[in-house]
Amino acid sequence: MSNGVPTTVPDGENRGVPSLHRVLRRRDLVLLFVVAVFNLNVLPSIAANGGVTVWLWIVALLLFFWPQGIAVIELAHRFPGEGGVYLWAKEVFGDFHGFLSGWCYWTNNMMYVPTVMLYFVGVSVFVLGPGHESLADNKPFALSVSIVLLVLLVVLNIIGLRVGKWINNLGGVGTVTAAALLIGLGIFVAVRFGMPITFADFSLPSSPRFVLNSFGVICYALVGLELASVMGDEIHNPRETLPGAVAWGGILSGLLYIGATLTLLIAVKREDLNVLQGIVQAVDNMARRVGIGWIVIPFAILLSFAIAGIGSAWLGGSARIPFVAGLDSYMPAWLGKVHPKYGTPFAALIVHAIVSLILVVLNFVFTGATVQESFQRLLSLSVVLQLVPFVYMFCALLRIAFREPFVRGPYGRATLIWAGLSGFLTTVLGIVLVFFPAQQIRSLWSYELWMFGGTLCFVGMAAFFFFVYGRRKIGRKMPRTASAI
Repeated sequence: MSNGVPTTVPDGENRGVPSLHRVLRRRDLVLLFVVAVFNLNVLPSIAANGGVTVWLWIVALLLFFWPQGIAVIELAHRFPGEGGVYLWAKEVFGDFHGFLSGWCYWTNNMMYVPTVMLYFVGVSVFVLGPGHESLADNKPFALSVSIVLLVLLVVLNIIGLRVGKWINNLGGVGTVTAAALLIGLGIFVAVRFGMPITFADFSLPSSPRFVLNSFGVICYALVGLELASVMGDEIHNPRETLPGAVAWGGILSGLLYIGATLTLLIAVKREDLNVLQGIVQAVDNMARRVGIGWIVIPFAILLSFAIAGIGSAWLGGSARIPFVAGLDSYMPAWLGKVHPKYGTPFAALIVHAIVSLILVVLNFVFTGATVQESFQRLLSLSVVLQLVPFVYMFCALLRIAFREPFVRGPYGRATLIWAGLSGFLTTVLGIVLVFFPAQQIRSLWSYELWMFGGTLCFVGMAAFFFFVYGRRKIGRKMPRTASAI
């Protein structure tokens, strides 16, 4: 590398592998984890199922989130480098499983990023002042705002993490500040006016069908620790930086989730919670009760920054998957290109943005579902695809733990077995339960067709890309082997 411009280093096949800038330090990673893990946009759809979700948060934190942290530290130590879940599954289970893991991780974000765009629209209209909330249901307005935000995030990520990371960091600060204000108002209202919820509100409802879906969404909300390892080649001294960042990011995110869920239950009746505007709705209700209604607009601005940071973190992080796959030739090779000036995977970022934009347009123009129902359908299918790589991740821990001879890494055999089994079983349960529809879904058959059809479609596409481009890779290697002989 010279003068800040990435260079190429020849590998064993005499082809250049682009190098990336190591600019992420512990502070950057902690804030990145808070942005990526603590997603305020999924909280209202979870809290709408009542106080029982608090117990589900605790179960998921113990049986999914903590094992996830162990898995990230262990696998990042054993297999350092760019790719994260793609690299780990590839190294442990083989090329196709690595590609499928990375493919699901990437394509899930193609649907998740549109949900972030919708959530940004729902929150940002509060910045315009009272009476403008209905603009979120105005499709031309919502589409325009979504496009502007998406283009801005893509440009900043292409310029590079030296610039793009500040959107992540601002998002982290905005997330923590918004959550602190939300929780602080909740505590003040509870002390001054009493708790509007009782112990009975934390019991399982008589009809738990909708609660089942929320457990899968909770597991989905707790992913994100692996995101920094996806950017493994851009972390400064990763073996020393990553463990502490995982610990602090995890503790902060877990506390914020439970506190924010309780606050939503205090502020708004669960049947009145809007899945897109629930956070600002709660702050608005509480602020007016204590006579500080003016705070809603600054809060909406803060939350808008937080949502933009969430979108930037997942757009930029997941785009590294097709970047690495492009280098391995399982997808078109041009996806592995980096920008000649900024040293970022610009081709993968642009493709990701285009597909996300198409999904936003389809959501607004061609779907007959309501905005909230469309949000929930995209979110549920995104949950399934997002959790598939975690099945591989926890199975990788088990394979390492049972391999002989066992070579100890950051953790011993017993810890890896516990984390692998706990994480695997919880992840599979989360995938199964998300196929139960949320309360915003109006048509059961349409929902199940969307879920099963979408899952099979994306897995089938992964197989197509892998075997088509896999044959091309073999075909390119054979002439080289022959010439070497």
